[in-house]
Amino acid sequence: MNPNLSDAIELIITPKEKDLGEFTVRRTLPSAKRQAVGPWIFFDHMGPAVFPAGSGVNVRPHPHINLATVTYLFDGEILHRDSLGNKQAIRPGDLNLMIAGKGITHSERERPEVNSVRHSLHGLQLWLALPEEHEETDPAFYHYPSADLPKLSVNGVPLRVMIGSAYGVTSPVKTFATTLYVEAHLQAGQTLALPTADERAVYIASGKLCIDNTPLATHSLTVLRDTPNVHITAEEESRIAILGGSPVGKRFIEWNFVSSSQARIEAAKKQWQLQQFDKVVGDEIEFIPLP
Repeated sequence: MNPNLSDAIELIITPKEKDLGEFTVRRTLPSAKRQAVGPWIFFDHMGPAVFPAGSGVNVRPHPHINLATVTYLFDGEILHRDSLGNKQAIRPGDLNLMIAGKGITHSERERPEVNSVRHSLHGLQLWLALPEEHEETDPAFYHYPSADLPKLSVNGVPLRVMIGSAYGVTSPVKTFATTLYVEAHLQAGQTLALPTADERAVYIASGKLCIDNTPLATHSLTVLRDTPNVHITAEEESRIAILGGSPVGKRFIEWNFVSSSQARIEAAKKQWQLQQFDKVVGDEIEFIPLP
């Protein structure tokens, strides 16, 4: 064990950069050392990126099963479409929750008004593994406008409880397992007590923090032990995400599929190869082939 590591810290994960063509994402979950934190099994940090006119987010239709996706933007806009017929632009401060359940297809593109001019994008995309009893639930999509998500100030730190309960408030976002997701924006020198959870971690989207005397770098995901009264201190202005909850068990992950059953993933792969998933309404022509 690193002798300079705070006793409150179990693991610090450095993200891997993934080139998606138009832009790069930083992926901290799953990692070689840690598959999940609570039900959170996938964590991508997109941008910040600036696109010239005619370029930008253009993710063709693709499938998911047995999970839920969460999209949250700091800057920019993405247009969500899915096989249930939903068409929804997500903007900074909003939260999109898509429940794949027994199967859904969706695309992520941009409205022509956005794509036709110089524009930017910065945000998080996360996946939640569904508990086994909910893996084959009916697919669904929920959009939560920024105004519906609880905002408060703790020790002078403005924060939002995106999913779950923390700091005495509860988010309206639907959950299937005990889930925690909080966003906070600290100024240099500010300190914040972290909420408790069965498992929890802190991601630094921008800035730098420390716990006790352990420095935490920009873009690191710090997995914490169940130590009580853990505080973080901002060494500079910092934007962070606190995530966690109750673990749901080991999952198999392949491409866009997450399941407690490898056989279920194999069936979904075959189903996608045969184009037996429902088409995205309004985006029926293109699709991403199975790798």
